[in-house]
Order: sequence, then structure tokens, then C-alpha cells
Amino acid sequence: MPENATTTGGVPTLPRTWRPFGPRMAALAFGVILVGGFVFLWLRFDPDTQASVNIFQKGTVIALVLLGLALLNGMARSRVVADEDGLTVVNGYRKRVLAWSEVGVVRVPNGAPWPQLDQGDDVRIGLMGIHTSDGARAEKAVRELRAVVAAHKP
Repeated sequence: MPENATTTGGVPTLPRTWRPFGPRMAALAFGVILVGGFVFLWLRFDPDTQASVNIFQKGTVIALVLLGLALLNGMARSRVVADEDGLTVVNGYRKRVLAWSEVGVVRVPNGAPWPQLDQGDDVRIGLMGIHTSDGARAEKAVRELRAVVAAHKP
């Protein structure tokens, strides 16, 4: 189902997925800059300098670039998915699947980079799939998520 799913009585049709736009574009841009920058630097070295770099040094640089890409990928893959069974929250490489009975209140603390799912007893889950830097898009996503949560409260 497309991300801009239709609504029924103000509640989005399920399943519905919310993803951050700004962080995904930033991850893509920084990934291209990271790889492109290292390739550009390598090509700028003269042949003697390239020949003097041993396999362990090359491996270290490649490992650091891959680590950077893995971190950027973790940021870009964050999402919040609502379906008939509950809510799935993917923050980086951590995935939480919550039944509707486990879902608490969606809050947006003042100045926070993303909303939080307040489950009570000081248990909060960040919803990195909705990023406040997205502005009006994030506000709409929070409204939609709150409507879905309210419609599925036991």
C-alpha cells in the first residue's frame, strides 16, 4: 500500500507505513559523499603512493567506509508500521512488534527529534520513523498515528 494511503473517517487505511524523509535523503547523500570522497582521494594518489598502501591499510579504510554505510543504512531504514495486529517500530537495526493492547500514548516532547510512544511506568519508545525535521509531513504523520492508535484502543 502506498505511504499516502486513503483515510476512512480520519483514520488511515491499514497497513500504513511512516518513514522519515529528511534522514533518508541525508543518509543517501552522505553515503554517496563518503564513498565518492574516498574513491576520489584514492584516484588522486600517485601510483607510488597507491603501491605503498598495504592490504591491511586498504582493509581498514574499506572497513571504516562500510561501518559508515551501515550506520547510515540504520538511520534510513527506521519506520513505523501500523496494521490490524498492532504497531511495528523499527529504529535502526532494532525491531519491536507491539500488539494494540501494548501501545500507549503518542507524544511529541518539546524539541525532540522524533515522537515517543509512552507506554506508562516510565517506558518510552522513540519513533524514529517519524522525524520532526520533516515539518508538516511529520505533523501529519503524528496526527495519523494518533488516530490509528485511538481507533485500536482495547
